Amino acid sequence: MKQLLSDISRCALCRHELPLGPRPVVQASTHSRILIIGQAPGSKVHATGVPWNDPSGDQLREWLGVDKACFYDPNWFAFMPMGFCYPGKGRSGDLPPMKRCAPTWHETLRSAMPDIQLTLLVGQYAQKHYLKDRLSLTERVKNRQDYLPEYMPLPHPSPRNRLWQRRNPWFSDHVVPQLLDQVQSILQA
Repeated sequence: MKQLLSDISRCALCRHELPLGPRPVVQASTHSRILIIGQAPGSKVHATGVPWNDPSGDQLREWLGVDKACFYDPNWFAFMPMGFCYPGKGRSGDLPPMKRCAPTWHETLRSAMPDIQLTLLVGQYAQKHYLKDRLSLTERVKNRQDYLPEYMPLPHPSPRNRLWQRRNPWFSDHVVPQLLDQVQSILQA
């Protein structure tokens, strides 16, 4: 794992397309229990090199019911975004993740984490890649039972998605409590 993470940290496959240059942001251990696959680091995460170190991360930790110490313990949580580096800014937010990371690194990194008990697919990019269905994000989150116990699809916790949460109150009423229960059962095992 140490060598793999070192190789990822030096990855420069997309260097000519990245506005701030490469800075892969990944966290993993051979003992990780929960894998979070999001889209790509934002500019704040790029600047600090700390995954989910922004308001989206604050919201995600709240959904999971964990503090920063637990969240950043690689023996509990692994972070493997669809794109490992900040892709740049678009008209309505960050650009989509670079398409080379997942095919280049995901399978190898996942196989190095044999203790993963739950994979959270955060946002449409991760869900489309791993679930390979034609459902919308909302349909996937509603039908999360179809993907468990391996995967749990979630909306992105970005403040930009607060409207989605208001339009879908079942998410906070039913999905978040189920997520909390699953995470706590893994952490207490």
